[in-house]
Amino acid sequence: MFPKLPFLKKNPKDQSQVFIPSRRDFLKLSTLATGGFVLGVNFQCSGPKGESLTFAPNAYISISSDNQVTLVAHRSEMGTGIRTSLPQIMADELGADWSRIKIIQAEGDEEKYGNQNTDGSFSVRMFYEPMRKAGATARTMLIAAASNKWGVDPKECDTQKGKVFHSGSGKEIPFGDLVESLQNASLPAPESIELREFSSYQLIGKDVPIYDLKDITRGKAVFGADVNLPDMKIAVVLRGPVIGAKVVSFSDGKALAVPGVEQVVKISGPSFPPGLDKALEGVAVIASNTWSAIKGREALEVSWDLGENQNYNSEAQLAEMVKSTSQNGKVRRERGNFAQAKSSAAKVIERTYEAPFYAHATLEPPAAIAHVKSDGSCEVWSPSQHPQWARDAVATALDIDASLVKVNVTLLGGGFGRKSKPDYVVEAALLSKAAQAPVRVQWTREDDLHFDFYHSHSAQRIIASLDSSNALTGWNHHTVFPAIGSTGSKDELHPSDGEMGLGCVDFPFDVPNIRIESHESTGHVRVGWLRSVSNIHHAFAMHCMLDELAEARGLDPIEHALSLLGEDREITFQSEMVGGEYGNYGEPIDAYPWNTGRMKAVIREVAEKSNWKQSMANGKIMGFAAHKSFLTYVACVVSLEKDNSGNLRVEDVYYAVDCGIAVNTDRVRSQFEGGSQFAHSLATTSAITFENGVAQQHNFDTYKIIRMPEAPRNIHVHIMESMEKPTGVGEPPVPPYIPALANAMYQASGKRIYKLPFQI
Repeated sequence: MFPKLPFLKKNPKDQSQVFIPSRRDFLKLSTLATGGFVLGVNFQCSGPKGESLTFAPNAYISISSDNQVTLVAHRSEMGTGIRTSLPQIMADELGADWSRIKIIQAEGDEEKYGNQNTDGSFSVRMFYEPMRKAGATARTMLIAAASNKWGVDPKECDTQKGKVFHSGSGKEIPFGDLVESLQNASLPAPESIELREFSSYQLIGKDVPIYDLKDITRGKAVFGADVNLPDMKIAVVLRGPVIGAKVVSFSDGKALAVPGVEQVVKISGPSFPPGLDKALEGVAVIASNTWSAIKGREALEVSWDLGENQNYNSEAQLAEMVKSTSQNGKVRRERGNFAQAKSSAAKVIERTYEAPFYAHATLEPPAAIAHVKSDGSCEVWSPSQHPQWARDAVATALDIDASLVKVNVTLLGGGFGRKSKPDYVVEAALLSKAAQAPVRVQWTREDDLHFDFYHSHSAQRIIASLDSSNALTGWNHHTVFPAIGSTGSKDELHPSDGEMGLGCVDFPFDVPNIRIESHESTGHVRVGWLRSVSNIHHAFAMHCMLDELAEARGLDPIEHALSLLGEDREITFQSEMVGGEYGNYGEPIDAYPWNTGRMKAVIREVAEKSNWKQSMANGKIMGFAAHKSFLTYVACVVSLEKDNSGNLRVEDVYYAVDCGIAVNTDRVRSQFEGGSQFAHSLATTSAITFENGVAQQHNFDTYKIIRMPEAPRNIHVHIMESMEKPTGVGEPPVPPYIPALANAMYQASGKRIYKLPFQI
């Protein structure tokens, strides 16, 4: 049965007719979707002047009478290809002609589009089924219209290449020719929607180039700083050199004397800790052009109260963190009795691992444009990963209702978690209000590195016990790092359950005695999430230690990992958690269990593809690690070679990845190719340090990312065939690469690596 749709109403903007569902209608229709979002409905039909007709059965798909299929991308594109992959799912279910698809970017509107926070590698896993249902709903209605027109059974019809066809007669009709007959159509009941068999897909599971490829390669793509509005001003902000600093006084005379400078405005910011969504205190220079704004900022004279972090030294804190790991910590997971295993051990191996602060260093520094209008509303253009958070933060800063804020999302020149934070968007809104004009806030590279939401530095101590038969009997992992929560509260002294679940408490190996502990650490800078988050340092420590244990036990590292994983089984961890929960990346553990069989499969695959046994036997320099993050199983082998001068470089990287159904295999490979290079920088060149509360790295000359000569020469990505639910691929390439490289370096040098970054 099809529920009848409400009557058509006039669209006041263009006088066309548009279906405007009530809240009750939305609630009825929400059963079509999963993942907690509403599948909106919007049927447009011809207006009184005979304009073109549009059929739009949900918030994501519209088909015009001229046969244009338009799909809405509601997640942010920052190189992952999500602006292609989600529409690709809809198009396949719909049976659209991909070569004629038009994709438009959604504004930030959670009620209409659902969760738009493009973070945590969960876009595909959250929206795979809803996008299929969105496409299938439109297909069902198009088939119903065509079969009614032809007087045939709908089951004899299907869609392909933008047409409905009848298998018996060979009849076909373009989607656009059916739009008029759908103007009084009813929405299919959710239970009547049938999804396609996977084997029939033409796009899902295939290589599909990103939609924006031509515009990007031709320089036509619009990123944040590319947006230009009439009468737009440019602003840069002089922020306090230490996080939490306050302006005591400032003189703007010299700044205003710079040609092009029009206004100097103080931004009042929060005390420390500043939170994740507030603009830092500072003095902004608003000018007619970027150069004048920067030169005006250089001319400012500001006196600062540097606050409580003015004596902060990151190296001193790291030394204290290392020291703390030798004491008892807060137990977060426990199995058996590690103390007893240690006391009765034939051998105990104890190692400490250190990692620095990291910056996101996106190639496009933060930029945002805001226009606070005379009616009190505000429109924003921003390369934002989280437009809804940006909207809410702007509304709070301007003290207006969120409904008065519109956030337009541009392409992102890199994100890695940095551009989910809305602080730079808030700056633009506050300065637009002060200037009574559109304002673009532009961060420089120095701003970006000095005022980031850094990945925490960390110290870890792992103690392993071996019995007289050389079996691994105990594993004790101590971890300490400033928690993300410390950016919002001084009371957050331990990592959250979520952070501990990123490669620490989810230790999957079959060891009889396990004890995982965390230690207190105070935040002194802004800390946030960076690509793969706490998996970075946890995987480094865990898999370097496992490699050392394999050697101590006289086992090949890959055989060692396979044996420790034990029998194929599913792990939940929850029964061993102490005073907390295992987060499982926000998913139910029964729906996404930790499956040792899937991990062993990727390990065996990478061993085969890298020719591990024979290569190692022939003296090839190789390192291995396998890690599950963001619900994806990844095994990695890094192979080093020496050039004629005796210098080492990464010749080959081998990945085996099980991400469930790989929607766009081209993008999966691309993420692993880029992820290995991102991880290589974290391992070998990148680090942020603080002295007297100030970041000591200023640009890419001091905060280094790898250049082309340092990049791995060949990256081989092997995607496991799977019909399991899709998981994530943006972040999982990073964690196993760093320990695999470190383990390869041990093979080359005979020296174990315990501290990041290290030199090749």
